[in-house]
Amino acid sequence: MTQEQPRNLAVEIRGLTRRFGTVNALLGLDLDVYEGDLLGLVGSNGAGKTTTLRILATFLLPTSGTVKVLGHNVVTEAEAVRRLVGYMPDFFGVYKDMEVEEYLDFFAACYRIPAARRTGIVQDVLELVGLSDKRTALVGALSRGMQQRLGLARVLIHQPRVLLLDEPASGLDPRARLELMAILQDLQRMGKTIIISSHILRELETLCNRVAILEKGRLTYWGPTAGASAQDPHQGMVVRVRVGGEAAAAAAALRARPEVAEVQLLDHGLRVQLLPGQADPSLVAEVLVRGGFRLLELREERPGLEEVFLRMTTGETQ
Repeated sequence: MTQEQPRNLAVEIRGLTRRFGTVNALLGLDLDVYEGDLLGLVGSNGAGKTTTLRILATFLLPTSGTVKVLGHNVVTEAEAVRRLVGYMPDFFGVYKDMEVEEYLDFFAACYRIPAARRTGIVQDVLELVGLSDKRTALVGALSRGMQQRLGLARVLIHQPRVLLLDEPASGLDPRARLELMAILQDLQRMGKTIIISSHILRELETLCNRVAILEKGRLTYWGPTAGASAQDPHQGMVVRVRVGGEAAAAAAALRARPEVAEVQLLDHGLRVQLLPGQADPSLVAEVLVRGGFRLLELREERPGLEEVFLRMTTGETQ
């Protein structure tokens, strides 16, 4: 088995606090994001997601703590950080009377990209986001989904290594969201580090390799997306079981065990929840086999990110 190679930190946050008057938007936040990560930033409104992204983009100063992007401090080396990041806010203005190609050329000029290189760069980012056939269209004539893709193209125009995307799929229809998520996966494969905030947790679950859950400015979980459920100390393992024979009798046998918290009879078997701390599904198999039941199926049921988020947060805001 090959061992995963250590990766460099793209973002390093230590003790980050940001106050707005008497309100603590962030309170002692510690967070690492590795190069090549696609990190989902999850939290209720007011949890601190947008504040975190705006500090990383150098639009807000921290009250205290240190924040580094690819080794550069966002306060003392802000200009260097701005060259390395691309920030897409949840709402951005567009110049509706400009053509798509003209719009991107304008921002390329703002980044002081030489005129001789701008045409090629604009064409490359339009192709990447699937808007090559719209280069002469007016920005105001684009659909909401296409405008979001144009906003992403604008973020990519100076070839940043870290992308900060605040609710990029907000207001999009299902097809437009899926198309945008596919573009983000392509960008991750190209080596970009991406931090995305979203309320659409089911999409983050399949899109992101890591997730950070914020509540009231504090980090409640950070790690692999698939491992979030294992961090909940209040939830025991859940397994699905099918048996040959009387399912009600099998349920009664399982309920008699002290390690079992709950057994539900379903149309196609049993749903068995073990007590917190019980993480061995072989216990269920042992009870059933010794009881004379024919075990047809046993599999762990992993809760989705939505369920984990609801269990690990209270919904309180600042």
